[in-house]
Amino acid sequence: MLHTLSQSPAQCDLFALMRFMVEGDDLLLLQDGVLSGLEGNTYLQLLLSTRISLHALQDDLEARGLVTFFSKAINVIKYHDFLTLTEKHRNQMAW
Repeated sequence: MLHTLSQSPAQCDLFALMRFMVEGDDLLLLQDGVLSGLEGNTYLQLLLSTRISLHALQDDLEARGLVTFFSKAINVIKYHDFLTLTEKHRNQMAW
């Protein structure tokens, strides 16, 4: 399943999201969801402890000026890569 997180981690139930994710899922951080991938925050450590693939939309990082503060452990992708993720997963859950 493809999970998309578009809200700030402070505005969503990240623990609920974690309960729904299973190995083989992908999580895409977009819009304010990219705040979850900032170096040095507890949300990042929580995400890195999962067995899923983590991605973030490059345009949203750039729009917020966060590229240099973002974790290198998360794959930064472009919109066409987002399309590839939607083709890979039949189901999607937006958070």
